[in-house]
Amino acid sequence: MYRRFYSSSSPVFWVNLRRAAPEGARRSFFTSCAWLLATFTTLAALSGCSAVPQAADPNSDAPEAAFAPRGPFIDAPTYDEALQRWQSPEDINAWIGARFRYDTDRAMQLSETQRQASGRMPILAPDAFFAAPRGVCVDVARFALETLRTLQPGVQPRYLMIEFDPVSVRGNTLRRHWLVSFERGGQHYFFADSKRPGHIAGPYASVQAFVDEYAHYRGRRIVAFSERESYERRLRTRAVAEPAS
Repeated sequence: MYRRFYSSSSPVFWVNLRRAAPEGARRSFFTSCAWLLATFTTLAALSGCSAVPQAADPNSDAPEAAFAPRGPFIDAPTYDEALQRWQSPEDINAWIGARFRYDTDRAMQLSETQRQASGRMPILAPDAFFAAPRGVCVDVARFALETLRTLQPGVQPRYLMIEFDPVSVRGNTLRRHWLVSFERGGQHYFFADSKRPGHIAGPYASVQAFVDEYAHYRGRRIVAFSERESYERRLRTRAVAEPAS
């Protein structure tokens, strides 16, 4: 029996093990070590790769600090020239991540409260947004969607309108949030999110799968959502019976 302790990294330890243990025990020992090593390696990898990001500030659509501008992007002096240089959702996304700035005052002006009091405000056209990339969720969503429709209409870009439980900010009710969806290889992707500029979420098997995860990330209950072709509010029309002849 050995009275002296040797670490597992010591050559003496391995010599003593070979001398003292029968072949079957040694094989079992090494198999257990290999299994433990594989387990710890897998856990370490998973700890650095989380599908659901950390929870965000539920009272704002403004970007989180974790989504500060980063990475290379393709710039251009004009929107028309950008359309010549860009080729993919990734190009649009990288530019948004580098250039977009959130406008809190405009968010208040576009809130449900102020729209009811003063009427609708225009949403920035893509060329205007490119020249001055400052706005709110629907501004950046319109820019991304119309640009992607020009570059790659085959990926079926659409608006994703999300309706949260309302929150009140500075006395203004905020409820709706806009971003853009597209499809690639039968999977769903989402980007142009003012909360996460420069981030493409996906792939997802369905829109519902993304919405469930997004509700968790935002820390707000989603009461409704829909994919749309336009950001314009759908007007309800009432059927009127024609008078009998």
